[in-house]
Amino acid sequence: MDGVLPTIGFWGHAAVAFAYAALAIWLFHKYGTRNRQQIWLICSMAVTSLWGVAAIVSGALSLPALWAESARNLAWLGFMFFLLKSGEGREQPRTINMIYVVLLVILLLQPMIDAVGAMFGFGSFNANIVMQSAMTMRMIFAVGALVVVHNLYTVSAPEARWGISLPMAALAAMWTYDLNLYTIGYITAGPSDELIETRGFVTALLAPVFVMAARRNSNWGFRLSRSVAFQSVSLVAIAVYMLGMVILATALEIVGGTYVRLAQITLIFGMSLAALLVLPSGRFKSWLNVIIAKNFFQHRYDYRSEWMRFADTIGFPSKEAAPFYERVIKSLADIFDSPGGLLLVPDEEGRLTLQARWNWATANVPAHCVTSMTMPFFETTGHIVSMDQVRAGTDDRSDPRAIPQWLYDETQAWAVVPLVHFGKLAGLVILARPRLPRALDWEDLDMLRVVGRQLASYLAEAASQQALAESQQFEQFNRRFAFVAHDIKNLVSQLSILARNAERHAEKPEFRVDMIDTLRSSVDKMNELLARLSQHNKSRQSAPIIFDIGEAVMKAVHDKRLIYPIDAELKPGMFATADPARVETIIGHLVQNAIEASEDGAPIRISCTIQDKDIAIHISDQGVGMSEMFISKMLFKPFESTKEGGFGIGAYEAKALAMSMGGQLRVTSKPGKGTIFTLLLPKATEIKPPVNMDEAA
Repeated sequence: MDGVLPTIGFWGHAAVAFAYAALAIWLFHKYGTRNRQQIWLICSMAVTSLWGVAAIVSGALSLPALWAESARNLAWLGFMFFLLKSGEGREQPRTINMIYVVLLVILLLQPMIDAVGAMFGFGSFNANIVMQSAMTMRMIFAVGALVVVHNLYTVSAPEARWGISLPMAALAAMWTYDLNLYTIGYITAGPSDELIETRGFVTALLAPVFVMAARRNSNWGFRLSRSVAFQSVSLVAIAVYMLGMVILATALEIVGGTYVRLAQITLIFGMSLAALLVLPSGRFKSWLNVIIAKNFFQHRYDYRSEWMRFADTIGFPSKEAAPFYERVIKSLADIFDSPGGLLLVPDEEGRLTLQARWNWATANVPAHCVTSMTMPFFETTGHIVSMDQVRAGTDDRSDPRAIPQWLYDETQAWAVVPLVHFGKLAGLVILARPRLPRALDWEDLDMLRVVGRQLASYLAEAASQQALAESQQFEQFNRRFAFVAHDIKNLVSQLSILARNAERHAEKPEFRVDMIDTLRSSVDKMNELLARLSQHNKSRQSAPIIFDIGEAVMKAVHDKRLIYPIDAELKPGMFATADPARVETIIGHLVQNAIEASEDGAPIRISCTIQDKDIAIHISDQGVGMSEMFISKMLFKPFESTKEGGFGIGAYEAKALAMSMGGQLRVTSKPGKGTIFTLLLPKATEIKPPVNMDEAA
C-alpha cells in the first residue's frame, strides 16, 4: 500500500498538469482573451497545471506545492471576482469586496506561514504549531471560498444560472475536498496520506466539467438577481461577522493573559448584542438595500420586479387589501421605501382635497390644503417637487406660490408627485421621508414620472367608472320612465276616448257605471306606474305559472272594451305557462296600438289557437298597416314610431316581455290592409326556462 499511494499521487497530479495545461491552450486558441473573466479562466487553468507539476516534482506537501496551491486558489478566486463584476454592476462593488479581501489576506498569509514552518523543520513543537495554524488558515479559506461560490450562484438571475452552474459546481467540489482534507488533518494532527495522494485524480476529473462549461457560456456572461441579492449579501455579511469573531477570539487566545476568558466572553457577548440591535432595524435594511443598489447594479431599481409589485398592489387587490386610494399611495411609496403618504384628488368643484392617507396619521392637512396656483402649476409643468430642495431654496423650477405652507411645516414631507392624465391633474401624492434620508436623483425622478402617469390613468379610470355607475343609474331610471310615459300615454288615450263617449252616453246609467269602473282602474294603474318609476322599487317579475289564456286576455281588454269595440273569440281550456301580469301588459300594448292604428269604430279582433307546442294569441286590426321595411328595421326599436306623438315603446316592450317568458312576438302587415300581431307562449305541458328581460331588451 505504501508503494501504491505515491504512484496514485504521481499519476493523479500528472493528469492535473496535462489536463489543465491542455484545457488552457484549447481555451486560448478557441475563444481567445475576449474579456477579463476569460483571461482569468485561462490563467486559473494554467496555475492549476503548475500546481500539478509542483506536486510531481517536489511532493504534494512540499513548500513549492503548497505555494502553488495558494496561487491556484488565488487564480480561481480572481476568476469568480471578475465574473461577478462582469454582471450588471458598477466598477467597484465595495460591499461584496469585503469577503474577497478577507480571503485574499488569508491567501497572502498562507505562503508566509508555510515558509515559517519549513524553517522550524518537521517534527519540532514549533513546527507542529505552525502546521496546525496553516491547516486552520486553509480550512477558513475553504469555508470562505464555498460561501463565495454560493453567493455567486444565488445572486445570479435564474436564466443566467445555467451558464455558470457547471464551473461553480466544480469549484465547490474542489474546495469541499480541501475542507475535508484539512479538517481531518487538523483533528488527527497530520494530513491524511490517502486524501493527499488521491487529490490529484479528483481535481483532474473536474477538467471535463470546465470544458462543458466553456461550451455553454463561451463569453462568460453573467446577470445578477436582485431578488436574492439582499439575502446573499446578508449571508456573506453573517459569514464575515462569524469569521471576524473567530479571528478576534483566537487572537485573544494567542495573546493570553489572566483575563483572556473574560475578554473572549465579553467580546462574543458584545458583538452578539450589537448584531441583535442592528440587524432587525428597518433603517439598517434600508441602508443595506441602498448599498447593494449602488455597488452591485448599474441602475437603482429592478424595473421588472418593481413593476410586477406595483401591478400586484394596485391592480390585483385581495379581500384583505386596503381601499383603492390607499393602494395608490402604497404602490408608489413601496418603490421608494417611503413609510407613508397622502393623496389629494380634485373634488366636484375642481379643488384638491385630501382623499386618503396611508401610514401617516400625524400629518396635519387643513381643509383648504392647496393654493390657487397648485393645480395650474402641476398641470402645466408636471414637476416633481423635492421638499428638501424647496426648503433650502435650491429648486429653481418650483413656484413657491404653488406649495402650501403646511407642506413647508411638515418636516416629514419628502416628495410631491403630480399624477397628470392628458394634461389634467388626476391627483397629487405626498410621500413621507424614507427611513434612510437621501436626495432625489435622475433615476428617482424618471421612476416617479413613469409610475405617476400610470397611477394617473388608474385614478382617471376610477373616476370614469364612478361616473359610468351614476350614468347607468340614470339610464335605468330613464328606461323605467320611458315605459311609464308610454303607459301613461295609453291611459290618456283611453281616458280621451272615454271623454268623447261621455258626451254622447253620459245620461245612461250603465255607461256611468262603466265610466266609474274605468276611472278607478286608471287611477290604480297610475299609482302602479308611479311605484315602478321609484328608484327604490325592488319588485321582481313573478315566476311563470300555469293559467287560463282566455281569462288573462279578457282581463287585459276589460277597460278598453268599455270604450272601444273589441271582438274576442276565445276557446275555453287553453292553458299557458307564463307570467299573467306580463301577458296582460303585452296584450294591453298590442290592443292599444291596434286602436290607435284603426279608424274610429273599426273593431279589433282577438283569437287564440294552438300552434305545435305554443299557444298563439292573434290581435288583428284593419288600420293603416306597416311596410316590411318598417317591420324589419324600425318596429321593435325604441323611440321609432310612425304615429304622431308616438313614443315607439309599446312594440319594443311587448317583444322584450315575450322573450323574457320564453315566448315570441310575430307580426304580419301590409300597408292599407291592417296588421296581425301573434303572441306565442309555451303551453302548460312544456315549461321553457325564462329569459332575463334586461338581456332580451
